[in-house]
Amino acid sequence: MREFNPEKLSVIYHPPSSVFHPMDGRKYTMTHSDVTGELFLSIGCHYDLEKLNPKMRDEVLAEWTRVMGQYTLSGTVYVSGGEFDENMAKVRYMIFKKELPLALSAIVNGDRGFFTYFPWLLDAPIYVRFESVFPEFHQVLFFGTPRQYLIK
Repeated sequence: MREFNPEKLSVIYHPPSSVFHPMDGRKYTMTHSDVTGELFLSIGCHYDLEKLNPKMRDEVLAEWTRVMGQYTLSGTVYVSGGEFDENMAKVRYMIFKKELPLALSAIVNGDRGFFTYFPWLLDAPIYVRFESVFPEFHQVLFFGTPRQYLIK
């Protein structure tokens, strides 16, 4: 996994979203450039579908949800809907697992101001759903809390 470099991160807020609004349903679209190593984070009330590459599908989507009264950062990554064979799906799954800490660091640090308004969310659980037609790669994994991705 590459080390998170804040200088390589670009953040865009899509109105009416801002550093302190909304909390419920706040959505993150995390993409990157393989060539430059740049990271791109869109924050809004909706996912930034224009940023998605339909052939690569290597984005990380996340949103704040309430589960039984507790806030959770719920993420999703797309492994395979059948267009990739099982071996390629396994490679994509392994890459996502390896690179997710970098993406989560970018999301947490890119929206750092949000946590000054809602500091209790730093201890909310992060769960990421891996979507795949292959059962061994279709799962939900725990990735800690935002606090562990926050750079001091």
